[in-house]
This record gives sequence, structure tokens and C-alpha cells, in this order.
Amino acid sequence: MTFKQIGSGTIIGLVSGTLLGLFLKWMQVLTGIKVYVLLLNVDFIPGFGEIEWPEWMEFLFHLVISCLIGVVFVYMMDWLNVSGKGSWILAFVLTVPTVFLYFPLSYLAIKDVPGLMYGEAIMLWTGGHLLYALTLPPLYNLSFARG
Repeated sequence: MTFKQIGSGTIIGLVSGTLLGLFLKWMQVLTGIKVYVLLLNVDFIPGFGEIEWPEWMEFLFHLVISCLIGVVFVYMMDWLNVSGKGSWILAFVLTVPTVFLYFPLSYLAIKDVPGLMYGEAIMLWTGGHLLYALTLPPLYNLSFARG
């Protein structure tokens, strides 16, 4: 893994993660469904749950995970020499597991978050994460990842 891949992936993760966060926050404001709270929630993690984190710090935790996904995306794009439709497939392959995180996150949360089988919340969560996947290939193409 090169410094360029790490840098490009980090920027891609920051932008796409910020867009996901803003989308879910906006949806929460519009609907009252706490999908943004769910995205940022870390209260069930031992050691983290005892601390009352400010929103900006919880958002930072979210962005760290997003940056890791961005770096993996850039690395895999380069390693597999992916282009065209393959970039979209890779973006969805890396993002689909995050859609299913809704269920354990909802189940484990101590804070008031959407219920395990709350259809509207699941749709908003899925829509946000699909938006995330849709941002990865164009951001990659805008980056200097290809030299």
C-alpha cells in the first residue's frame, strides 16, 4: 500500500462519510427517526459507553471507519486494476455489509435508537449507505489515485 493510496482513500473516506452523516442527520431532522443517532452511537462498546461523547467526537469515530473503507476501496481498485462498471461493483461489495450493521447496532444500543425491525429506519439507513457507495467511484476518479 502506497502513501498515495492511503492519502486518496482517506480523502475519499472523509468526503463520502461526511455526505452519509449529513444525509442521515437531515433525514432524522425531517422524519424524527433517529438514524443519525444510530450512525454515531458507540454506547455499547466497552470503555466507550461510560463516556458522554460530544457529537463531533462521535462523528469523528464514524469518519475513521469511513476512511478505512476509503483506503481499502482505493487499494483494491489499484490492486485489482478495476475500472468502469467494476468500480461500482466494488463500491457496493464494500458497502453492503454496512447496511446490515443496522441490526446489531440497533440491538446493542443503549441510547434511544430505531427498533430492530423499524422498516422506515431500515430504508433510510440503507438509502444513506447506498448514497455512500455511489460516492466512492466518482471520488476515486477525481482523486490522484490513478497517478
